[in-house]
Amino acid sequence: MALAVLADIGGTNTRVALAEGTRVLTETIRRFPNADYKARGQDIAQILRHYLAQTGAAPEGVCVAAAGPVQDGVATMTNLDWVMDAAKLSGATGAARVAILNDLQAQGHALGHIPEALLRPVITGPKVAGPMLVVGLGTGVNAAPVHGAGAGRVVPASECGHVNMPVRGDEDLRLLRFVEGLLAARGEVAHCGVEEVLAGRGLGNLYAFAAAEAGQPGGLASAEVLAALAANEPVAVHAAALYTRILAQVLADLALIHLPWGGIYLIGGMARAMTPHFDRFGLTQGFREARRVDLLLNDFSVSVVEDDYAALTGCAAWLAASG
Repeated sequence: MALAVLADIGGTNTRVALAEGTRVLTETIRRFPNADYKARGQDIAQILRHYLAQTGAAPEGVCVAAAGPVQDGVATMTNLDWVMDAAKLSGATGAARVAILNDLQAQGHALGHIPEALLRPVITGPKVAGPMLVVGLGTGVNAAPVHGAGAGRVVPASECGHVNMPVRGDEDLRLLRFVEGLLAARGEVAHCGVEEVLAGRGLGNLYAFAAAEAGQPGGLASAEVLAALAANEPVAVHAAALYTRILAQVLADLALIHLPWGGIYLIGGMARAMTPHFDRFGLTQGFREARRVDLLLNDFSVSVVEDDYAALTGCAAWLAASG
C-alpha cells in the first residue's frame, strides 16, 4: 500500500505522521515546535526533511493541512509567515503526489473515518446520508460544509467566523457594542464577528462584558475563565451562558443554510473545553427553537470530535481518495 507523509500545521506545533491508505500510523506521529524553525528562518519544508531523516521513510504522497487560506494551490500562514506550494513540498519529500488543504477542510475529509467512540453527542437527533458540517471553535472560528464521499467529496473553503454576531435582544446589542469598544481600544478592526465571542479570546471578551455588567473588573484569558467557571464564579457562569446561547444561534443559522442531514461536528479546543457545560446552559434548547420552518425542532445532530489526529486522518483520506 502506498505510503504518504502528512503534516498538520497549527499555530504552535506541527504534527507529522505516516499513513498507509486512509490509516494514519499513530506510532509514527511526531511534534515539531514551529517557533524553533521560524527562529532559524526555516519552515515546513525543513520540518518534513527532518522527519523523513528520522524515520527513513520514502513517501509517494504528501498532504499538508495548514491553518490559513489556501488559494490556487498556495497556502499562507500569516502568524508564521510561512508560504508553501506543491514544488516546495515535493522538493522536501521527494513525493510525486502533493496536496495542500486548509485545516478545516482536512477535518471535513476526516468525517466518516473517525471512530464513533471519538464522537461525543451534544445535541441528539437523526443522522442520515447527506451533507455534513464541520465547525471549528479554537484560536479562531470557522465552518465548512462537507458534500459527497470518497473521490467525490467536496469541502468548500470558508471564512464564516467573521460573519456578524447574532443579536436577538438588548443584552446581545450591549455585548456587540462592548466588544466593538474593546477592539477599537486595542487598535483592531471594530467589528464584532462570531469569532470575537466564540474563539478562545472570545470567551475572555464575554467575561469582560459580564464583569462590566456586574460592575467588576474583567481581564481574564480563556483558561482563567474556564478555571473560574469550574469554581462556579458568577461572572464566569454568566460568560459561559452567553457563549452557549450565541453558539446555539450560530449553529442553528448554519444548519438552515447548509441542511447538514449527516450531522454537525464541532472541533477545536474551545469546543472540547465547553462541552461539559453545554447541558447546564441549554445548548439543545437554544438550538431547537421554533422558526417558520420546523427543521430545527427535530432534525440535525451535533457532536464534538474528540480525535486529536482528525486533521491528519483527513489528509490521508484525501490522498487515498484522489489517488
